[in-house]
Amino acid sequence: MGWLRRTLTDPDIGRHLLRDEGEVIVDEVRRHWVVYIPSVLIAAVGLAFLWVFLFSSVQLAWFPLLLAAALIGYALWRALAHNMDRFVITNMRVFRVKGLLARSLATMPLGRIVDMTVVKPLHGRILGFGHFTFESAAQDQGLRDIRYVGRPDERDLAIQRVVQRSGLRGPRVIN
Repeated sequence: MGWLRRTLTDPDIGRHLLRDEGEVIVDEVRRHWVVYIPSVLIAAVGLAFLWVFLFSSVQLAWFPLLLAAALIGYALWRALAHNMDRFVITNMRVFRVKGLLARSLATMPLGRIVDMTVVKPLHGRILGFGHFTFESAAQDQGLRDIRYVGRPDERDLAIQRVVQRSGLRGPRVIN
């Protein structure tokens, strides 16, 4: 049972690292807490239907119970999916691991990052999250939009530092 819990709650980022090449994690980004709000609201509606079940007639009690179980199960599934969505910055690349039962891994070497945009909508500025958009030398990529990143300014600087330290961009020359 511990294996199942670990499989559903931890994406095991370490197994995706190129340790023999000296790759280390600079930052592991979980989704901002704001993504869990819809799941909490859905679960609250499910609990309300569970409350209705307690006071329903015996002939109709199955319906609110079934609805409560479906809503709570769906909310749990959404929350676990958000928990398993990780964006990782290493000294060599950025990658994203996501998925509960089927996992996907999208990778972009630091040298391929042509441009990175950080968008902070008004509610994101208030709550402390933003969205990253990566442009790369490749036309089609699996790692383009990373949404709901907490502390986006710090994460942007971390990526810029890693790119600068890796020597992929030369020092600025001022004429």
